[in-house]
Amino acid sequence: MMSKRLALFGGSFNPPGVHHREIARQLAQVFDEVLIVPCGPRPDKPVTNDVEPVYRAAMVDMTFRGLEKVKVELFDLEAATFTRTHLLEDRFASEGEVWHVVGADLLQAGQTGGSFIQKHWAQGERLWRESRFAVISRPGYHFAPDDLPPRHCLIPGGQAGASSEIRSRFFHREKVTDQVVPAVAAYIERHGLYRGGAPLRQARLQLDQPRLMIVSDERNAAALSTAAELGASVTSDPDLIVVVGGDGTMLRAIRQHWRLRVPFYGINAGHLGFLLNEQSPLELADEPLVLQQLPLLYAEAERADGQTTSALAFNDVWVERATGQTAWIQVSVNDEERLAQLVADGALVSTAAGSTSYARAMGAIPLPLNTPVLLLVGSNVLRPAFWKPVVLPLSARVELRTLDRGKRPLQGYIDGVSQGLVTSLRARVSNIAAVELAFAPDHHPESKLAQIQFPPPS
Repeated sequence: MMSKRLALFGGSFNPPGVHHREIARQLAQVFDEVLIVPCGPRPDKPVTNDVEPVYRAAMVDMTFRGLEKVKVELFDLEAATFTRTHLLEDRFASEGEVWHVVGADLLQAGQTGGSFIQKHWAQGERLWRESRFAVISRPGYHFAPDDLPPRHCLIPGGQAGASSEIRSRFFHREKVTDQVVPAVAAYIERHGLYRGGAPLRQARLQLDQPRLMIVSDERNAAALSTAAELGASVTSDPDLIVVVGGDGTMLRAIRQHWRLRVPFYGINAGHLGFLLNEQSPLELADEPLVLQQLPLLYAEAERADGQTTSALAFNDVWVERATGQTAWIQVSVNDEERLAQLVADGALVSTAAGSTSYARAMGAIPLPLNTPVLLLVGSNVLRPAFWKPVVLPLSARVELRTLDRGKRPLQGYIDGVSQGLVTSLRARVSNIAAVELAFAPDHHPESKLAQIQFPPPS
């Protein structure tokens, strides 16, 4: 049987352009699968770090969406690493015959051993001799056939383009509609990327004729009725995901559909609906929606059976005692032990968006949605005496580890989903996953927050 032919198309994609999409389309006509692998921080390209990886991840997803046989892999961005080419080959060798996608400019002087690949790549000489290369022949660039590596195939580049030129055009506010896909152009504009300043965490979105995806609570009759009324606007290519139900329905929708990179608009068919609106987006006429970009947590659970699982959470991750015995938990922040022994029923790490949920029940102060912090909270803490919830920077990495997994085992949860018995649970803000929540212009999340902060007299 013939092995699957796999093209690895790596790069900074900062930002990805239509020329990258065209290359992927051409590759998909030749190979069985095309993997897009945006890199993490690169020592040779400091400009890669100028835009936070979560924005690069979103733009890559948007650019290559809808291409048959093309898949985006975000492991380098999530781990903030730069996997060298020979290690990428090792990683995917079991999946098929690996071909590395390279530009023809990297081959110059290859016949004399002086190409960029041979001289500057890790294990470049070996890769040149033994690996397979899909060579992109860029428009206007000519190369000598003798410079080609021993095992190669030629792929037409299709059209010219460069991420550096795209960045320059955005910085100078010049026309870019011919160089990036429309979704990426709109995303860059509303977040103020490549302007030389900090990205905007809050923006406005004007949708003249919204294309909707509907997610509703199947157990809620009111939610189903509202969803049915919106059915005429549903398409297979949405620019807005409308969630009808309660906050729990919104959490499930985010976990399932965040890779679509489309804003979520919630309609409250439940109770408080802290993340939701009270009216349909179709009732807003020409009024723009208010967008807030909020982070997701990346959590890793080290299970009692030795396996490690990972998942994303919008609200929180926590551990709690799995037996009648009080939990003994070691708490570390940024790999430094902060509490040698937390004696409690459990402990939780929460985003600001999750502060109104289980964190609040544990005694944390509920925070505005876009507050750039994490909360660390204990449940029914016995020791240290009088220990209170802690506010941590958004960059913090927290680990909760059992000190006695035999007598005092821990149960782990990620956004309420059980991970079973765990030895430890690690959490940090994801480098690739964030969600844009959309609100009606007259909706103020802080007003619902005030109902929690200042309850009326009983």
